[in-house]
Amino acid sequence: MTEWSMKPKPYVPDLRRLGALCDGNYQRLRRLRQLEVGGTPVCEFELHRENLYLGRVRIKVLQTAKFTETLLLEQVHNSGRWLNNPQMTVRVYHDAAMAEVISCYRDRQIAPVNDYPNRFMHHPDEKVQVNGFLADWLDYCLRFGHLPMEHAAWSAGEGVD
Repeated sequence: MTEWSMKPKPYVPDLRRLGALCDGNYQRLRRLRQLEVGGTPVCEFELHRENLYLGRVRIKVLQTAKFTETLLLEQVHNSGRWLNNPQMTVRVYHDAAMAEVISCYRDRQIAPVNDYPNRFMHHPDEKVQVNGFLADWLDYCLRFGHLPMEHAAWSAGEGVD
């Protein structure tokens, strides 16, 4: 066979990499969801780098079951025009300590493997890439996330003599 007639090798998902991403995302989400004010969980936080406002992120519980939760993570506001507001639905498996993206933006379901090329131009490893993006986004939120001003312990004019 010549190189022109050879068929490309089919994509084989890297389950170790996907599993590692889902494990890490579970730990990152757990750390973000530990933020509490007055005994109630904070579902929104702001992103700041020094004095620069970067946006606001919301975590909303859509569904709860015995061992799983379905969360909606969305950036409801950002300060720049270069980034679309990310929006992801994440399934959290508490018994397995894993969190996996099940939908992203308008895509209702993310296929584990895609033929390539395809009409939507999804990558063969789209599921791994989307979970990798969630890992990067959660790391960013952990690094630059702060409680919104409405949760501040004191108001601006309070306690000044």
